[in-house]
Amino acid sequence: MKLPHLRALTLRDVTTEARLLLIGIPVFIWTMLPIYHMFLFAISPKEDAFSGKLWPAHPTLHNFEIVFYQQHYFLRDFWIQFWNSVVIAVAAGALTLFIATAAAFSISRLRVPGGRWVMNLALFTYFIPAAFLAVPMYRTMGNYGLLNNHWALILAMVTIASPYAIWVLKQASDKLPVELDEAAIMDGATTLQLFRLVYVPLMMPSLVAIGTYALLLAWNEYLYAFLLLSNDRDITLPVALGNFLSADDSPWELLMTTGFIYALPPAAIYYAFKRYMVGGLTAGAVKS
Repeated sequence: MKLPHLRALTLRDVTTEARLLLIGIPVFIWTMLPIYHMFLFAISPKEDAFSGKLWPAHPTLHNFEIVFYQQHYFLRDFWIQFWNSVVIAVAAGALTLFIATAAAFSISRLRVPGGRWVMNLALFTYFIPAAFLAVPMYRTMGNYGLLNNHWALILAMVTIASPYAIWVLKQASDKLPVELDEAAIMDGATTLQLFRLVYVPLMMPSLVAIGTYALLLAWNEYLYAFLLLSNDRDITLPVALGNFLSADDSPWELLMTTGFIYALPPAAIYYAFKRYMVGGLTAGAVKS
């Protein structure tokens, strides 16, 4: 049996692979070190938390039990705060996705007047650092009586995420063949049917990517959550984690355990939709 032709590795190929490994391995180790230390704290008893060992002498899951059963003062509202984070992240992701999809469809496929201005404004506002808008956003929410309300944080996150989402979806939408729209219209499709039956299915990778982006942005938000929410039963878990540092003798093992638990959902979401994230975001990464 004849074996398929295999290209011989050249010195240049070997050198390229070696360079990639020399760069990739240190970067991987540097990236994983904080996660490893977080996990190390999470499975260490309080007395061994700062022992400096690569592995605790007596690893335990007791810290996870304390967190799950809310057996500490700082964890008395853990599940409520976790649920707050879920609700706000999902709502912000869904609203951002709806607004960005409608805007991209209107500008790219329906060619509404003023679409270029909307795109330029979206790109301009994306260049403004989110931290610069924190105080104006706080004042605006106060004027409308939305402080200490989940909608304040949801709307703030939608405001921050929408410009980038509109830009990416519009660029991805421009790559769809216009002949598909013309064929659907000739078959009698209304604008709503064109959007629902043609546009959305073809844009699904980009929609999943943008929805995931907006959800994770809201999930990890601290500054706006800290400013707009203050009641212990209304705040999100990142803000609650900051309260651990207010004590003279902070329970670092519980802080790291809670942080490790909070980091698991976004990691799972990213790996579940990884191929959509890469394909969807790169589809709208460059202008056609």
